[in-house]
Amino acid sequence: MYLLTAVSAVAALVGQVLSQGAPIVPFPTSCSGIAAPRYPYTIDSGWQVTKVASGLRQPRTIIFDPLGHMLVLQASFGISVHTFGADGCINSTKTLLQSTALNHGLTLTPDGKTLYASSQTTAWSWTYDATAMTISGQKTVITGISQGIHSTRTIVVSPKNPNLVLVSVGSNSNWDNPTIDPNVGRACVKVFDMSTVPANGYSYNTGGKMLGYGLRNEIALAFDPNGHVWGAENSGDDFRRTINGQSTDIHIDNPAEELNYLGDPAAPLQNNWFGYPTCFTVWEASNFRDNTALRTGSQFVVTPNSTFNDASCVGRSNPPRLSFPAHMAPISNAFDAQGLNLYITFHGSWNRQPAQGYMVAEVPFKKNENGTYEPVAPADSKTGYKTIIGSQNPGGCNSPGLTMSSCWRLAGLSWDLAGNNLYVSSDNQAQGEIFVLRKTA
Repeated sequence: MYLLTAVSAVAALVGQVLSQGAPIVPFPTSCSGIAAPRYPYTIDSGWQVTKVASGLRQPRTIIFDPLGHMLVLQASFGISVHTFGADGCINSTKTLLQSTALNHGLTLTPDGKTLYASSQTTAWSWTYDATAMTISGQKTVITGISQGIHSTRTIVVSPKNPNLVLVSVGSNSNWDNPTIDPNVGRACVKVFDMSTVPANGYSYNTGGKMLGYGLRNEIALAFDPNGHVWGAENSGDDFRRTINGQSTDIHIDNPAEELNYLGDPAAPLQNNWFGYPTCFTVWEASNFRDNTALRTGSQFVVTPNSTFNDASCVGRSNPPRLSFPAHMAPISNAFDAQGLNLYITFHGSWNRQPAQGYMVAEVPFKKNENGTYEPVAPADSKTGYKTIIGSQNPGGCNSPGLTMSSCWRLAGLSWDLAGNNLYVSSDNQAQGEIFVLRKTA
């Protein structure tokens, strides 16, 4: 009986795809058999939320195939695929691929026929069958990715140019000084043409084109309606500002996390440098008493000298278009269908007391007269976003490890095909959870 019900539900969704374009998944008010949320949260009055999955293993990334099935990369486990019933709850779950190497990256071409995933060192592709929910024909497409403290490799397909695949690689330490040279192949985002993959795959360092470098750990990557890329960056830890030999701890509120405009992946800019490991971004300007010209969104260097100082960053490094408080750790981002809001998951801080993050932020965007998109708030704003859902007491969250925490660790983020439901995962190793959010008005 359960199998027949699941098959009927899938058939109904397929029918909706054929007749309407995108399957409409109802918003569930509750889902039976799903454990209650493990950690307390608060939600904005304009939104509602329901937990739809529990017991997953560190769900890091969520995507949807053309039939409305939800694919989830579970770190150090593999990829699962989930279907929805008429009540909007998950009614079947299948393991698509088991692999302990996979830890974050997952993406699908718009036609739903090619799936990509990544480990710390390698990216692969498979032929995907959405109807059968199967994969076949594994191919190695990128190899030789450097290892380091940042092990996740975001991989995303360009929606405007599906042959182009972007892969981000973070720094191998807090201060990865060699990455001032883009050829090092770390702290950067590169674009690879999958229509011309070499027989043994691209070498990350020597293949592809550089979209942007000087990006300490640009995990969150999203495309605006023009197909241009916006990245959210995890910035540095444990900073001290040193002036004339006098050192001041500024790490509680600086450097800021960043929202960067990386540009068109089909036409990468030359020398598209975003500052790391030299120029960082101010969140709390009062910490910089030696330079009163600095404000939120300005760039600074940790130890100014006669050769290179704060002013030297201007005109050399691309400053962020918007900033966020330090150590909130952005993981995923996604635009709504109109491109008028960008949503970002913040994993939460481990080296700041009180802690902050552990939330989903909404960043209002606007479309300019020339057709480009950008945040509504100016670059020096501290109020260019709002929390739509977050930990009930983020300041009390204790996170001694990447996925260990006394609070949820928000990670994956994706709209369903209809653009009505926003799915969000928590990869806390105590319990992997997925929630669905929807605006109430």
